[in-house]
Amino acid sequence: MQIKGDALVNKLILLFVFDKMEVPLSENTILDMCCSSNSWISYMDCKPILVNLLKNSFIYNVSNQGEPLYSITPDGRICLADFYVKIPSSLREEISIFVKNNRNKYRKRQDCVADYYMNKDGTYTVYVKILEPSQPMLEIKLVVADRQTAKTVYKKWEEKAGNVYATVYEALVD
Repeated sequence: MQIKGDALVNKLILLFVFDKMEVPLSENTILDMCCSSNSWISYMDCKPILVNLLKNSFIYNVSNQGEPLYSITPDGRICLADFYVKIPSSLREEISIFVKNNRNKYRKRQDCVADYYMNKDGTYTVYVKILEPSQPMLEIKLVVADRQTAKTVYKKWEEKAGNVYATVYEALVD
């Protein structure tokens, strides 16, 4: 459900999403949640609203490395509380249900990052990391023989990152 053209409601929707998610969010996560997976806000409206919320200190950048992660400020929470009723109750309920059902998926997706590229010798380097808002917790570069293996590691990383971290930590810290 999209309220076209109502800038105040769109800003409140973003603040509501930040509030409900309870974790810092990347721009890509916000765009996916609000524009791609749902039609709460149009893509063309969403990016300028994020910039505006940041400029007016309703959200802030909590990360100092890699992709920026944003979180709601106390002023953002006050604004949301003051104008909460401007968001249609059906939309608030829809957002709340979506966040409840998808919070862990989005958090894992933005916390566990992977990429791969081909090397000059035809092998591939897979670069995986686990991010926390202040700094990466784990970064690994792994050279593999072929593109298929690189794709497999890339696809499995999100699911396996926690186990890999625990194994490495236990092996090195014991």
